[in-house]
Amino acid sequence: MNIEKLKTLGDLKSSGYTSKSIKDELRDNLIEKIKKDEQAFTGIHGYDDTVIPELERAILSKHNINLLGLRGQAKTRLARLMLNLLDQYIPAVQGSEISDDPLNPISRYAKELIAEKGDETPITWIHRSERFFEKLATPDVTVADLIGDVDPIKAANLKLSYADDRVIHFGMIPRANRSIFVINELPDLQARIQVALFNILQEGDIQIRGFKLRLPLDMQFVFTANPEDYTNRGSIVTPLKDRIGSQILTHYPETIEIAKTITQQEAKLDSRQTDMVYVPELAKDLLEQIGFEARESEFIDEKSGISARMSITAYENLLSAAERRTLKNGEEKTLLRFGDFMGVIPSVTGKVELVYEGEQEGAAAVATQLLGDAVKTLFPDYFPKIEKLQRPDEKTPYDNLVEWFFEQTGFELPDNLTDEEYKKKLDEIEPLNELIEKYQPKMDKIDTYFLKEFLLWGLVEFKKLSKQRYTKGIQFNDLYGSYISGL
Repeated sequence: MNIEKLKTLGDLKSSGYTSKSIKDELRDNLIEKIKKDEQAFTGIHGYDDTVIPELERAILSKHNINLLGLRGQAKTRLARLMLNLLDQYIPAVQGSEISDDPLNPISRYAKELIAEKGDETPITWIHRSERFFEKLATPDVTVADLIGDVDPIKAANLKLSYADDRVIHFGMIPRANRSIFVINELPDLQARIQVALFNILQEGDIQIRGFKLRLPLDMQFVFTANPEDYTNRGSIVTPLKDRIGSQILTHYPETIEIAKTITQQEAKLDSRQTDMVYVPELAKDLLEQIGFEARESEFIDEKSGISARMSITAYENLLSAAERRTLKNGEEKTLLRFGDFMGVIPSVTGKVELVYEGEQEGAAAVATQLLGDAVKTLFPDYFPKIEKLQRPDEKTPYDNLVEWFFEQTGFELPDNLTDEEYKKKLDEIEPLNELIEKYQPKMDKIDTYFLKEFLLWGLVEFKKLSKQRYTKGIQFNDLYGSYISGL
């Protein structure tokens, strides 16, 4: 259909255009995508077998939807992607505040205009990108904001009585007619405001200052809520929940691979950073594992959740830490190092809610411990498992390496070493090279240096070595030798 030629109601009628509700639009376009085996929600990972099928069933059922989940679970992203299921353009009566359908007008303005001009009524075309409205529910939101109110200035200018419905100034919801309307953090909306939504969702009328207008708004509502809000800041009133057709539970990524995909997709990196810093796959795994450890940590409030944004900002900080070091050393390229992970601590501490025990430990100490826990979890994927209980005379693959540290006064790895100095330092530890060659023989040479540091950190976590952070780097020591030297 060439919409440029359709400028009046008469043109629209002669074209054979038929109106459909927004829920029918969503349903029909989703059916087409399913038939063609096309993705309706691109860029969403980890929900293929859980959330997306439930969301598609809700759309096919023409339900209003509540997405319930902890922060950083792509609830708003899902709602925004529903735009792709709308028709590209829809017609509206020109000048209508609520985007009246020319073939099915509901406002007084549109009805009177059509009655006056008939087929000459001008129409305009609305792109689907303009059919998305979003409101964050905050305690200061009023009925006037959402539904509307009497406008005394309009009454004075038009010389109308307050009994005339033309004095009404429509709020966000009527103005979002024929659109997707999202209310984020619904439980934060005061109960009396939630009650004001009842009639809009069910009966198709709005009530403003004594006016009861039969205004069957055509809308797709999507609500988002955090289950923690149900007990802390508010709740969704039961009659409103009853009017929401489908409640869909979201969740965090279930595997490191999915989490990595999300982080790589969402991280806002400068191309100069990615060109400058080589990041081993193990480092990416380790970064994501920190998030998984945080969700299980006894120091962190599990009810508040660990947003996917934590890994995204941590990855950005990780590359920035390596970039800064490289710039200060006057180099053009570098390998990511374990020391660069100290740069992700501010990203972690700002995105976790600590319980009392965590507050006692301190946010930075908890973040550092999460890194250690992540190392401990991934260690058996690369090297033989270290058992907690071993006989004193039992041989282990790590004996030579531990012995090497026993004979040293301490091995220091400063943060500001050039790449050449960094590699030379790690290559000095011959037992480290032997372990890499034995257990990871196929690993690329460029990845082995990070793996060497990973191995040292792993031995620290399993109480085979000790480490001490000082101002400009890390020192590794034999476990018992360090105890003796400290006496």
